[in-house]
Amino acid sequence: MDLKYDFLVVGGGIAGLSYSLKAAEKGKVCLITKDIPEETNTSYAQGGIAGVWNKEDHVDKHIADTLDAGAGLNKNKIVEIVVHEAKDRIKELIDWGTKFDKNRKGEYDLAKEGGHSESRILHYKDVTGKEIIRALLTQVNNHPNITVCDNYFALDIITQHHLGIKVTRKAEDIECFGAYVLDKNTNDILTVLAKNVIMASGGAGLVYKSTTNPLTATGDGVAMAYRAKAEVSDMEFIQFHPTSLYDPGAYPSFLISEAVRGFGAILRDHNGEEFMQKYDERESLAPRDIVARSIDNEMKLHGVDFVHLDCTHLNMKKFKAHFPNIYKKCVEIGIDPAFDYIPVVPAAHYSCGGIVVDEHGQSSVKNLFAIGECACTGLHGANRLASNSLLEAVVFAHRAYLKTSENITAKGYQTNIPDWDASGTEAPEEMILITQSMREVQGIMSAYVGIVRSDLRLKRALDRLEILYREVEELYEKTTPSQKLCETRNLINIAYLIIKFAANRKESVGLHYSLDYNQ
Repeated sequence: MDLKYDFLVVGGGIAGLSYSLKAAEKGKVCLITKDIPEETNTSYAQGGIAGVWNKEDHVDKHIADTLDAGAGLNKNKIVEIVVHEAKDRIKELIDWGTKFDKNRKGEYDLAKEGGHSESRILHYKDVTGKEIIRALLTQVNNHPNITVCDNYFALDIITQHHLGIKVTRKAEDIECFGAYVLDKNTNDILTVLAKNVIMASGGAGLVYKSTTNPLTATGDGVAMAYRAKAEVSDMEFIQFHPTSLYDPGAYPSFLISEAVRGFGAILRDHNGEEFMQKYDERESLAPRDIVARSIDNEMKLHGVDFVHLDCTHLNMKKFKAHFPNIYKKCVEIGIDPAFDYIPVVPAAHYSCGGIVVDEHGQSSVKNLFAIGECACTGLHGANRLASNSLLEAVVFAHRAYLKTSENITAKGYQTNIPDWDASGTEAPEEMILITQSMREVQGIMSAYVGIVRSDLRLKRALDRLEILYREVEELYEKTTPSQKLCETRNLINIAYLIIKFAANRKESVGLHYSLDYNQ
């Protein structure tokens, strides 16, 4: 591994991979992933990618659906950019080898999901994300200008702070020079310099006990950027997917795609009665925030642990063809969707907020860009419309590529960056000090800062989090950095930001539903 690159990309999901492929045409790219490249949030995406693809649909409809789902807190300009550029970016995925399902006529089989007024979701069975990652990784692994470093963990973004210069959150001249990176294969901490650092580190689902995200989703990118004094926003808007499979003991939770409801599945209560008509005229196809709150309310009202998803009336031959992995998973735990209701429960799924960026993916820190789920572009507003996330990732990967490739020949590398100082630290005496802290964070957030919140719950969460913060920071100061310790520290940072933004929003809107402001 070289220690100087034109582009340092942190994260190997759809955003990081598609950006790397483009940037590699302009210079040297280092792509680091903290696990194997296939283990990303993108790989777990079942539903698909949204885009206006047929004559019955129109970009104005997609824009309107996105604004409606986002409760009007979206940035209109960004919504228009993403929707208008969707088709070109999806065509690039196809050109890179991604396969999307087609019907007997040879046309793309467009699905419909909650909040969409038209069928516009391109998908590959119920493993769309895996298919996209497969195609992109094939291209990335064959590109001579891309160095893929798996099992590397980014510790911190390098700024003037590391040169002994005081940096405040209000400063307008903060500059990113690279990142300190832990090589998990050797335990060495490397100083990697780059002309551009692109944060594509994914979400933070593990801040909750129940999540559909993989174990890598610990909010590292947002936490690093926040410590570097970058602007973050909208952290209170955490999307809970309405329908994860209720399977006690399984972690993370298995996702039952929204496309299943788009296919015709119906939500039913513990007595087998439909209930969504009580909450929204769109019933089971209402936007995710409404469906998740409705399920949460039904569970609390009747004192049950889950509700039912009814697929028994559906064409099972087509169901198995569309959702082979969902069907297989259900059968594995003793549920046959042809005859049995599927038990489902909401689980943390997606972060709508993150590192604030402009229309080019540029953060408030010079040379630091953010794309994908770790970024806050303004597309989602208070709630993400289904299947807009993969789309946002490729659109902003392209726009960030255009911006970062403008002047790389004129840029140099910062000198005199000190190596990471681990003197005076040692391995932790007991790992339980780290693992228990992570469990406590997840317990606090699940109990007090979940689908339904209140000022009292938020205060209680913050009070308890403060104790954990002090304990982990004290441990961090005297302990040699490890992935587990740094992830726990990052999750505490994420939890604080979610609570802070939730407490400051004195209204009930979108994914932030407060008992104190829902009148």
